[in-house]
Amino acid sequence: MEGEVVQQTRVELNLNPQVPSIPRFEDKTKIDIRYMVIAPFVSIHIYWDPKQMEIIYEVEEPILREEDKENLVRIEQAMREIVNVDMLSKDQTKEGLLDYVDKTARLIISELGLNVSEEVYEKIYYYLYRNFIGLNEIEPMMRDYYIEDIECNGVGDNMYIVHRVFRNIKTNIKFKEMEVLSSFVEKLAQKTGRYISYASPILDGSLPDGSRVNATYTSDISSKGPTFTIRKFTKTPWTPIQLLGFRELSPEMLAYFWIILQYQSNLMIVGGTASGKTTLLNAIAFFIPPENRVVSIEDTRELNLPRENWLPSVVRTSVSQEGTGAIDMFTLLKGSFRQNPDYVIVGEVRGKEASVLFQGMASGHASISTMHADSVEAVIRRLETPPISLSPQIVNGLDAVAIMTHAIVNGNETRRLREIVEVINVKNDGSVTTNTPFKWNPADDKFYSKSDIKVFDKISEKMGIARDKLQKEFETRTKLLYKLFQNKIFAYDVVGRTLSEYLKDPEVVLKRYGIIRS
Repeated sequence: MEGEVVQQTRVELNLNPQVPSIPRFEDKTKIDIRYMVIAPFVSIHIYWDPKQMEIIYEVEEPILREEDKENLVRIEQAMREIVNVDMLSKDQTKEGLLDYVDKTARLIISELGLNVSEEVYEKIYYYLYRNFIGLNEIEPMMRDYYIEDIECNGVGDNMYIVHRVFRNIKTNIKFKEMEVLSSFVEKLAQKTGRYISYASPILDGSLPDGSRVNATYTSDISSKGPTFTIRKFTKTPWTPIQLLGFRELSPEMLAYFWIILQYQSNLMIVGGTASGKTTLLNAIAFFIPPENRVVSIEDTRELNLPRENWLPSVVRTSVSQEGTGAIDMFTLLKGSFRQNPDYVIVGEVRGKEASVLFQGMASGHASISTMHADSVEAVIRRLETPPISLSPQIVNGLDAVAIMTHAIVNGNETRRLREIVEVINVKNDGSVTTNTPFKWNPADDKFYSKSDIKVFDKISEKMGIARDKLQKEFETRTKLLYKLFQNKIFAYDVVGRTLSEYLKDPEVVLKRYGIIRS
């Protein structure tokens, strides 16, 4: 019927379809998979393109005829004139926003007398959701559980993504017009609550879902025009068992983390940019006993810890033109030790807050933190030189350093926990004595371990637990973690519940999985 959409029930969008299991491909030329990200309208097709000789990430959206595209443009123009922008920007429920857009669109179709069938309207409605509530062209990628980073290098260039399984891949999405890309960067700024302009052309902020945005606005800053990079915030963090599935580390490494975090050892996770430091931190946080109180401090919210007894804190930039109202990491960290934490987690150590962190370690407050470095020696150097300038003695509070790295395995880029190094002693001259119980060998892509674990000696002395008992517990937990992997126990809630159950009644859990104690 002309001038209205026949059916009046709102189109259903499933914004969180089931996450598929993606197999590993030894031969990248065999890659050809499809999965849904916004059901029933948008799927992702990842495949090997023999012409371009690379893997392609293709967003498959509803196809509109030319007349339908024209109708969509008319509806969008009318909506921009009458839509209550405050309604879309306020903290409304997703359902409420979807209803609002649906009712407004149907009213406009009726008022303009457009000939739109229900089948076509469903496709148009998806695009209205995408452009008014979502993040336009990149909304499907924001909905993809497997994407870590979304990268736009300017006008006319295909965007790239960092996929958890396939790593860096070119997409079929690009911004073809400068005005459209500029407008989109302005939208990102609005979503982060920040301001971007020719006078202030760099944006650094967080989207409402916690994803981190860095953007530039003018060709003065980047020759191809506006750019942006989005580091996605994962609402459901990877579990330790999922990291086993990705071969990022070994069951022995996980069992080690489980024991040292149970007994409040101090750990630093280091590596280069996007090497997986925060992913590892989120995953091993499953091993902190559920009753322990955890306080976290970050520049930008990236942690998502699987626990209730957790107080997350985020640095605040200035809230006035005069630059007042800022609360830095140093201030938050000083305050955190008055909140009776069992564990303090610092998202990334860069400056003077390190002195407070290590003083906390020395006074018995267990800590986990991350840092940009590629070795224990580099960590010690950074800690002992400006702007941090710690004395060697206080660095001795650190028990272990986990070093994450980028790696090329069978021609594919991936991540590996390169080694876990225990800090035995830091001398006055800055030289350090270490022990490396776990190491990844790039030659055969295998993990190796040895029984000489120095942190277990510390735990034995501190807690009064027999050293051989700790060793046997380590071996039992290694078996359990590997058994969970073999049984495909990857789900966030199931893994968390199983680990918690084990601490309360280990024999029940071991019996369930047919494990005999070492």
